[in-house]
Amino acid sequence: MASPVFTHDFDYETFKHKVSFPTGIFIGGKFSAGSDGTTIDVISPTNGKVITSIAEGTAKDVDRAVQAAKHAYEHSWGLRVPGAERGILLTKLADLMQTHYDELAALEALDNGKTFSWAKAADLNMSVATIRYYAGWADKIHGQVIETSEDKLAYTRHEPFGVVGQIIPWNFPLMMMSWKLGPALATGNCIVLKPSEFTPLSALRMCSLINEAGFPPGVVNVVTGYGDTVGSAIASHMSIDKVAFTGSTLVGRKIMEAAAKSNLKNVTLELGGKSPNIVFDDADLEMAVNWSAHGIFWNHGQCCCAGSRIFVQAGIYDKFLAAFTAKTASLKLGDPFAHDSYQGPQVSQVQFDRIMSFIDSGKQQGATVHLGGERHGTEGYWIQPTIFTDTKPDMRIVQEEIFGPVGVVIRFESEEDVLTAANDTLYGLAAAVFTRDITRGIQFAHRLQAGTAWINCVNQLHPNVPFGGYKQSGVGRELGEYALNNYTNVKSVHVNLGHVM
Repeated sequence: MASPVFTHDFDYETFKHKVSFPTGIFIGGKFSAGSDGTTIDVISPTNGKVITSIAEGTAKDVDRAVQAAKHAYEHSWGLRVPGAERGILLTKLADLMQTHYDELAALEALDNGKTFSWAKAADLNMSVATIRYYAGWADKIHGQVIETSEDKLAYTRHEPFGVVGQIIPWNFPLMMMSWKLGPALATGNCIVLKPSEFTPLSALRMCSLINEAGFPPGVVNVVTGYGDTVGSAIASHMSIDKVAFTGSTLVGRKIMEAAAKSNLKNVTLELGGKSPNIVFDDADLEMAVNWSAHGIFWNHGQCCCAGSRIFVQAGIYDKFLAAFTAKTASLKLGDPFAHDSYQGPQVSQVQFDRIMSFIDSGKQQGATVHLGGERHGTEGYWIQPTIFTDTKPDMRIVQEEIFGPVGVVIRFESEEDVLTAANDTLYGLAAAVFTRDITRGIQFAHRLQAGTAWINCVNQLHPNVPFGGYKQSGVGRELGEYALNNYTNVKSVHVNLGHVM
């Protein structure tokens, strides 16, 4: 059965372009319908209407994708292709992404709801840079020669797993795809990837670019579908030796369980967060306010490292709250393609309902809605930027990841008190400190239980700097040289040069 096709005219002041590409399952370099011939509607978060339909994959399609990946690994990829050649193909892919930069950003804005301007400035910028970065690593994957004795040559090899499964989220679809593809392809693995059914368009467009770049068929396979079918099949497949997942901690547990119950596959998890953002009395107030607003409201709060717990020292609490309120009120909610929009809608009805339930919980548990707290508009999935005050440590809005434009502002007195409060969480993905005393900032950052600590900034990520979490925020690291370790097995080789039994 033929693949469905998506055709759309973007007709905005900021972007005018017609796109048309297949939205089927991508296996062995070709698009097709799913094995059952069913489809999934992709919904616009801006107005709740259907954008298009994509093929619905099943476990049978995952099996087909794994077989295509295995064939590619055994015949046209892996260690049969020198790292320098893998790097050339990754560079070609980055060049094609650069050529289609605005188109890919527009697709992100269309099915995710993020603003076109931010999709260009952040998502596409980081995505292209990540693929380029790992292109440079492809011919630098090597082991060590280890001295033992003159009668022995001992060395290590870093070998690809073979077929790896990757499951990416809906909040940064193309960026997360790039974070997964880059190190896996650089190290010689073949991939079966599942994008979110909410935001599949950029991943499907990338499939055509992967073909155009010249990757052999089967090296990258994309199976669209639901998590409880396609995602579950990837996590439990006996011929997939490694799975990487980005998403919620709840689903991460299920991935790890499925991996353990099947073939004990290697697992990398980048999960949730409840990041503390700590503002000391001596902070630059304007800087702290601007960064704090960006920390929680950027990408509509749908960011795993969002600074959702804002701790402000008593000496500047009132001034900070007044300035932070004014800054938040100035953030424009509007059409994602408008040049002056900062915040678009939440990604789906499910996510909208979840966020609103947290807001209701905060109200019911006695917190004060200082700003926002309501739906914005009458259609789509829009929520006002929301600030809570007068919270208690055991409230759900303080303890649980909301994943929306909802922050709590909490007064603190001493450094020791805020350190205890900041670390009082199941998560440990990121944290931020604002102070003019750089020594204090560094020393305090070292005491925070988080995989990333920002000083006088937030949400700063680079392809060459690792990212990942402590505690229940994940296992392993994305980005940087560290991510390469996620995709290789280390083999020790012993060569007898003169030892006689």
